[in-house]
Amino acid sequence: MKLESKIPEGPLAEKWARQKFSLKLVNPANKRKYDIIVVGTGLAGASAAASLAELGYNVKAFCFQDSPRRAHSIAAQGGINAAKNYQNDGDSVFRLFYDTIKGGDYRAREGNVYRLAEVSVNIIDQCVAQGVPFAREYGGLLANRSFGGSQVSRTFYARGQTGQQLLLGAYSALSRQVSTGKVKLYPRTEMLDLVVEGGKARGIITRNLVTGKIESHSGHAVLLCTGGYGNVFYLSTNAMGSNATAAWRAHKKGAVFGNPCFTQIHPTCIPVSGHYQSKLTLMSESLRNDGRVWAPKSKEDAQKIQKGQLRANDLSEDARDYFLERRYPSFGNLVPRDVASRNAKYVCDEGRGVSKTGLAVYLDFADAIKRDGKKTIEAKYGNLFEMYEKITGENPYETPMMIYPAVHYTMGGLWVDYNLMTSIPGLYALGEANFSDHGANRLGASALMQGLADGYFVIPYTVGDYLANIGPADKIPVDAPAFKEAEKKVHEQIDRLLAIKGERPVDDLHKELGHIMWEYCGMARTAEGLQIAREKIKALKKEFWSNVKVLGDSQEMNQALEQASRVADFIELGALMVEDALNRNESCGGHFREEYQTPDGEALRDDANYAYVAAWEYQGDDQPELLNKEMLEFENVKLTQRSYK
Repeated sequence: MKLESKIPEGPLAEKWARQKFSLKLVNPANKRKYDIIVVGTGLAGASAAASLAELGYNVKAFCFQDSPRRAHSIAAQGGINAAKNYQNDGDSVFRLFYDTIKGGDYRAREGNVYRLAEVSVNIIDQCVAQGVPFAREYGGLLANRSFGGSQVSRTFYARGQTGQQLLLGAYSALSRQVSTGKVKLYPRTEMLDLVVEGGKARGIITRNLVTGKIESHSGHAVLLCTGGYGNVFYLSTNAMGSNATAAWRAHKKGAVFGNPCFTQIHPTCIPVSGHYQSKLTLMSESLRNDGRVWAPKSKEDAQKIQKGQLRANDLSEDARDYFLERRYPSFGNLVPRDVASRNAKYVCDEGRGVSKTGLAVYLDFADAIKRDGKKTIEAKYGNLFEMYEKITGENPYETPMMIYPAVHYTMGGLWVDYNLMTSIPGLYALGEANFSDHGANRLGASALMQGLADGYFVIPYTVGDYLANIGPADKIPVDAPAFKEAEKKVHEQIDRLLAIKGERPVDDLHKELGHIMWEYCGMARTAEGLQIAREKIKALKKEFWSNVKVLGDSQEMNQALEQASRVADFIELGALMVEDALNRNESCGGHFREEYQTPDGEALRDDANYAYVAAWEYQGDDQPELLNKEMLEFENVKLTQRSYK
């Protein structure tokens, strides 16, 4: 397959302006003749659906939740980046671009990343106009704080609830369009297949999660805004309903998958507490502005803490190792997430971890409280501290938080070109569902930025170019053979799952997959471990399709059936992640192969052989996928070994 990124020619700062001018337009009177399907109603989906409807298109928006307000975007805590330079501390569009490219370990396109930085300034104006209650300074100006991988303060925030407030802003815009009739909303409805006919995306097949009814929906274009696939690891900070089914089914219909092994492990999460835990809880990266990360210097002290014989506050300053500040004096506790996570793992591997499991380090606010006062810290992070205390039973104002890395985000996703179109004409992927902007590691506060950039400021331009080229008549009805065939296959898979009547619950099989992925394809990877994972996943897939236990019927609300369908896709996606990690014989960002590291334990890239996007093409059930390569070109930044020291 020939992959065309469609990045326009010309200077970096002019590419997006040139592209917008070159794109074909649909005149206002004709927009009402086009139907657009939007799957997912988080920040990317809600903003896209609202913007397209505002322009005049007819939009159908689908979400498996009971309300768009329950999309996982609501869980984002810390903030959203924008190159406003309100602090007058040296920020600029180019610096945000550079920090993002460097943070992603030089595995993202320059053109896409610069556009993201460029439109970031518009996002803040848009959200303020919607009434998003960003934090403000005493004089009324918008406040900023710092996030990892940056030496400027460019993150706008609403305490620890930024995702919630931004989603409510997008939801209000969406609701307005629902009330006008330009958006038809389908809650509790899950996409189970993509319909492709004549080489173009024609619509989707859905299942009503309340009644079980299978339905077809036709459109001129389909936008997937369905988030990431972190739940392939079972335990993650994602909502338990978050899944990869829409993206994976599109992949099996011909959409190539980009960099699937690029997954992000977030350094500040509440540690695993037991075998029966079903998800993990994020503690915002913003906490590293004021919290200091440390572990005991000696294994003996760590062991006493693990046994409950010693408490964190019992250790004197000279018995503590502030390891991020020691190793990275320039960035300190605000190094990028992949760097902070690996260092926490190193400390715990040395036997200096805390908590009963030995898999945790401390995040300490004592110095910040002493410096700024408890009221100031409470104003910044009060809801996060409250959440931590409810979950752990410990007061973080009085004793350090215990944190450990956990799966949080996926940089990989469906491959898209500069216009956000996948390798299937008419099918677009926005936000975390695509691979495009973060390379091998996403910087904190950039996910919300990308989702809203794609939905508010990119897709309204680019989708019009495709629609203008195909014309209003290029749409097929839902009784066309392509839809009937897709419906038939969906029914067949559902019937197959219900007919197995095995012994193992879906959750048990999902948990086993998660253990395999975390152990062999998590924070650290080796060729030997990945080969073991490959065989284990093959065996697990066989076990799933012969012994999964799915009770109930298809014509009713059946959460076991929903989960089984999603886990079947996770198993296949997990196998592809392992293959991608095995193929990439280098370390970069969140992909850390232990065989490829610098003498001091940092990621060692191989730019000569791996400066490309790995775009995997589906070849059929149980067949090896075909690797396509999109070579990355760097004209504005110099490829160097990342250093945050």
